[in-house]
Amino acid sequence: MALDLRSMELFVRIAAVGAIGKAGAEFGLSRTAATQRIQALEANVGVQLFHRTTRTVSLTSDGEIFLDHAKRIIENVEEALSDAHNDPRTIRGDLRIACPASFGKRHVAPYVAEFLETHPKVAVHLHLSDDVVDIVEQGFDMAIRLGELATSSLKARRLAASPRVVVATPGYIERHGEPEMPDDLKAHNCLMRGDVRSWKLTAPDGSAVDAKVSGNFTSDSAEAVTELALSGIGVARKCRWEIAEHLESGRLVTVLDDYTVAPVWSVFAIRSPSRLPPARVRAFTDYLKGKLDAVPSLALN
Repeated sequence: MALDLRSMELFVRIAAVGAIGKAGAEFGLSRTAATQRIQALEANVGVQLFHRTTRTVSLTSDGEIFLDHAKRIIENVEEALSDAHNDPRTIRGDLRIACPASFGKRHVAPYVAEFLETHPKVAVHLHLSDDVVDIVEQGFDMAIRLGELATSSLKARRLAASPRVVVATPGYIERHGEPEMPDDLKAHNCLMRGDVRSWKLTAPDGSAVDAKVSGNFTSDSAEAVTELALSGIGVARKCRWEIAEHLESGRLVTVLDDYTVAPVWSVFAIRSPSRLPPARVRAFTDYLKGKLDAVPSLALN
């Protein structure tokens, strides 16, 4: 069964505007010619796609099912043509991205406007949450993940480094002393994200260290931990990109510099395991990597 792509595009447009004549005019067709095209499409697929009255049309249940398939077919063809012509202006479609809240606000959202200017037919939907979502089940095209790369069928591309450091304010160190060994953290007020009771470190000789920590503040918000660290009441373990400006200004300083926070984190773009990702996913991933390459606190080793 050969389907006419132009008729499918007309069908999708009629479903959107709810009128055959109006949609037909956009395609340079009279109402009669547009109706004939839809009738031919219905004959081809073997189902009725629209309920028709003299003034309006509405999708049948079969039409609603076929609409989803038609949109995907049109999108896939357009992406194939875009790839063939290598023209970013022809990349189109909805791009649904899941991203950790703090990282997304700082290192994804600020770049979206420029991407959309280059790719005007793409619509970006940026979901910011620290919850780890199932991108396949929840319909996301891609996700940005920080941390270690877990074993998964999902495809991943490393975009940036995300080293972590242990920090405090100069005032806190002046009052309480600077921890020089991981075991010294037992005597300090450690500000923690989530239900954490130890910080893993790697010693200069490569050995693993499990430093026990405790303190009077925990939060599920990375930004809240940063604010408490800046207040000077404790020691925090932070991604360097989160506090780069505070390290530069001197409001925070690193401690335990001879040790490396473990495991070493990275920033990944995650997508479904399909053989070929949509052009919009590839375009945004390439674009974002270029932006992150220019951020010193995220520079790859």
